[in-house]
Amino acid sequence: MESIIMEIRAGAGGEEAALFAEDLYKMYSKYAAFQGWKQIVLDSSPTELGGIKQITFEIRGESVMAQLKNEAGVHRVQRVPKTEKSNRIHTSTASVAVMKKPKETEVNINPSDIKMDFFKSSGAGGQNVNKRQTAVRLTHIPSGLVVASQVERGLEDNKRAAMSILQAKLFEMKNSAHQSQILEERRQQIGTADRSEKIRTYNFPQDRITDHRVEKSWHNIEKIMDGHLEKIADYLQKNCPS
Repeated sequence: MESIIMEIRAGAGGEEAALFAEDLYKMYSKYAAFQGWKQIVLDSSPTELGGIKQITFEIRGESVMAQLKNEAGVHRVQRVPKTEKSNRIHTSTASVAVMKKPKETEVNINPSDIKMDFFKSSGAGGQNVNKRQTAVRLTHIPSGLVVASQVERGLEDNKRAAMSILQAKLFEMKNSAHQSQILEERRQQIGTADRSEKIRTYNFPQDRITDHRVEKSWHNIEKIMDGHLEKIADYLQKNCPS
């Protein structure tokens, strides 16, 4: 049994990119459920129209890293957005990062190296914003890494979630020969979320998903987006060069 932490961020495309990021999260969440994996959200920033600016979540299960590691990179969508009144096709992006969640013994964090701040949780609707400062932001002073969690109602739960994110990111850095190398690897995973830096395109008008690393396409896009990712995941395990 292993755990990974995935991070999805809306890229180019404004609100449509945020809606696409939400669609990707739902796809991975449903795929995890189909595989019998456990999933928990660690941090999320929703938008007014039901999208997400970013979401960080943990998935725990058998062979989870092997099946999802190839999802890291920039994903591009081509479709007519729900917000589009002129029936024009838009191109938007979202970036995905996949990190191993280390065991506590694998990452030793000195408490004096952490600056902890508390703030009020923000949400898509003003009515539901938490009036208490239960959200947590952690700054790891030696590395400059900053993480946050604001999805739980309790302060302690958010502290644990933020610490899990921090440990995963520090583990990436620990396993690299140099910090600059991990920053470059992370840049390659996340990219700038520009439309040209893509590993995969989701073309809704043509009912096609294309992975550009292996130059292969799959059809029945709605079914895939509904969590049936197994054909793509299995193919990439065997053929992806990464």
